[in-house]
Amino acid sequence: MTRVVVFDSDDSSVHSDLSEISARSRTTSHSEHRRPFLSAATTLFCDFDGPIVDVSERYYSTYQLGLAELQSVYRTAGNSLPIRILSKEQFWKMKQERTPDIEIAMRSGLQGQQIDHFLQRVPQIVNQPALLHQDQLQPGARWALALLHAKGVRLVLVTLRCQIQATQMLQSYGLDHVFSEIWGTHDSTAAYSNQSHHKTQLLEKAIAHLSWENHALAHAWMIGDTEADVLAGKAMSIPTIAVTCGIRSYNYLQKLQPTRIHTDLLSAVHHFVDFERIAKAERTVELRNFGS
Repeated sequence: MTRVVVFDSDDSSVHSDLSEISARSRTTSHSEHRRPFLSAATTLFCDFDGPIVDVSERYYSTYQLGLAELQSVYRTAGNSLPIRILSKEQFWKMKQERTPDIEIAMRSGLQGQQIDHFLQRVPQIVNQPALLHQDQLQPGARWALALLHAKGVRLVLVTLRCQIQATQMLQSYGLDHVFSEIWGTHDSTAAYSNQSHHKTQLLEKAIAHLSWENHALAHAWMIGDTEADVLAGKAMSIPTIAVTCGIRSYNYLQKLQPTRIHTDLLSAVHHFVDFERIAKAERTVELRNFGS
């Protein structure tokens, strides 16, 4: 049964629990190439927006609505507001390079108080129920999660999205059962602001509250699409997989030096499936050579 947990940053027990787990994990050293991935000993901490869900349409609609609202305000006051609406391709490319919203507003023709109004409204618009339906499951995500689940990998969702939103969406796709735990927040603005320290705190708490009796932190991975995921994994000494199907580009993610970069969750899983086959073949050859 999936355990759903909402993040509360005021838990002082996290750090002491984590220290004990980390101490046990340091007894054995694993290089990235020898670290098992597709096994019952593996724990995969997975982000939601990006690796599993495509939010690009909702974010672009938010941008368009923010501009339309501002134009409407000016029109009501009897004034015109000429704007330049970026294409979705232009907008998403800027988001993937982590271009600040203030620059996106300026590129769209806004200035002064117009920018302030736009920046204030975007975080309020982005989570409106009327827009949430625009989120779509990433291509291949269902197959990737099913394969991980079939291999016995413990899947833990760690998202800055509102916990109830993430849970409901997973339930609608019939995927909630593949996750042993779902960690989310109460804050509807946390996912859009995407603060790295918030993600680190959430991952830290998830690690501290998990049972490690049949798992080892040395066999854990973190997968996500932004700097928050990579930095959180590094802070917890967990190897990281960055995917480029989300809101950050390959060039941007490369600067963060994650353990690996893949186009999406499915390609990451396929890599480890292939690696597992090669490793098994090498062990078979070694055993044969040893016996001859």
